[in-house]
Amino acid sequence: MDMLWSGWGDPAKAAPLPDSVTGLLRDLLGVTPRESGPSALTDIEPPAPALTEEARTALRSAVGAPEGLREDAESRIRHTRGKSTPDLLRIRAGEVDDIPAAVVLPGDHDEVLAVLRACADHAVVAVPFGGGTSVVGGLAPTTKRPFVALDLRRLDRLLTVDEVSRTATLQPGLRGPQCEALLNERGWTLGHFPQSFEWATVGGFAAARSSGQASAGYGRFDEMVLGLTVATPEGTLETGRAPRSAAGPDLRQLVLGSEGALGVITAVTVRIRPLPEKRIYEGWRFASFEAGTAALRRLAQDGPRPTVLRLSDESETFIGLAQPDAIGSAELPQNPGCMAIVGYEGTEEETMARRAVAREVLIACDGEYIGEEPGDKWEHGRYNAPYLRDALLDAGAFAETLETAAFWSAIPGLYTAVRDALTSALTGAGTPPLVMCHISHTYENGASLYFTVVSAQGEDALAHWEPVKRAANDAILAAGGTISHHHGVGTDHRDWYAREIGPLGIRMLQAVKAEVDPSGVLSPGVLIPVR
Repeated sequence: MDMLWSGWGDPAKAAPLPDSVTGLLRDLLGVTPRESGPSALTDIEPPAPALTEEARTALRSAVGAPEGLREDAESRIRHTRGKSTPDLLRIRAGEVDDIPAAVVLPGDHDEVLAVLRACADHAVVAVPFGGGTSVVGGLAPTTKRPFVALDLRRLDRLLTVDEVSRTATLQPGLRGPQCEALLNERGWTLGHFPQSFEWATVGGFAAARSSGQASAGYGRFDEMVLGLTVATPEGTLETGRAPRSAAGPDLRQLVLGSEGALGVITAVTVRIRPLPEKRIYEGWRFASFEAGTAALRRLAQDGPRPTVLRLSDESETFIGLAQPDAIGSAELPQNPGCMAIVGYEGTEEETMARRAVAREVLIACDGEYIGEEPGDKWEHGRYNAPYLRDALLDAGAFAETLETAAFWSAIPGLYTAVRDALTSALTGAGTPPLVMCHISHTYENGASLYFTVVSAQGEDALAHWEPVKRAANDAILAAGGTISHHHGVGTDHRDWYAREIGPLGIRMLQAVKAEVDPSGVLSPGVLIPVR
């Protein structure tokens, strides 16, 4: 099944907002219903495919399947940009000025190499496409050349499982649920469950340094990766002969997070874990975000470390975003404080022992145990927030997310700086917002902050949001945060990423790109500024 072209996920799962929420949006934020709905897919008339006949012939030759090259309007529209709020607003308005000229579907590593060679020979740009879930402009290259979406869906196999070493080698087109199902039937799990899990792919997890909701226990995706096979216009790169090595810099780390700008990942070797015997998720309440943050830090630094560890601030807890399926219901607490979701997975004995000691720590940090029901509701609705964003857009609200990370000592200042930047910029533009935040991932030395902002759209929602996004990005860097913890860089964050790593860092990346992609066909302007 393809994802909804004008929104997120499975159209059958979309649902309108409850009346209580639309009333809150109207009374609190001045949100008014949109005058018209999204354009119909059949009403969008994209420009004619811009491939030359020579390029078209070369690309068809590169892929073996009859349907390996698609130039029909629907295929191209479905591969236009990603799923950020600005992306959705533009596609809903029928704007497809940056539509790919074609969609190419290679079936194996050699066909990917052939496609990249054909692109280099015929001045065509190639943008790797997995689940299409980018929210940072990762699918919107900076180019005047025609470009193709390099859709990797046909590379969707579990290649090998090494049960002695506890590793698996996966193709990049496997979606999260497919990957888990293939491993689960053999008694294993990857343990990677980002919010985009149902639609994002293994290749995308690696290319964007994804981090899942159970990262406290299983780690980030880049920590799971042991080996990579990468296709470039200049040939194949193989990395990862052993779990760790002192043989020079680790080229795996250069490819991880490269977002398609340095090559196309065609196989990923990852470490796997035994399928847990038991899973428990529970809710804890803290009087303040400060108190809850201190409790999370203590667990992250001194243990025992839960598998899932998340904390919503007062605003997010009050609205109910910690439990997306409960938003607008009478079940939400009247004096919620700050909600934490804490989860444990593993063997029966180990899970219960770790839970018992962690509970002692949380109680010592003035946490109030509120049972397993909040945890169960979180688990049930853990992938539903993007659907809520679509419903908010339908109701006339603007809803967007952004995230960052910093060392623990910088977290309080970063939290305040980003909240203030978002609130000030939107209030100054006449659309006072609701700004919510949660700690989504924790480490011994720091944590990530994930912000959700909702406001009225204004007369021109895109023009309205651009200065707000810039203000938030500036605030992140000024307060000592990284421009992205797990969403990635894309084109949206590229200029702030350049500021973060400095001119020398950018020149180093440009030098690598010049070696592996001298014709500049791989996602130009994504991650790395174009020279």
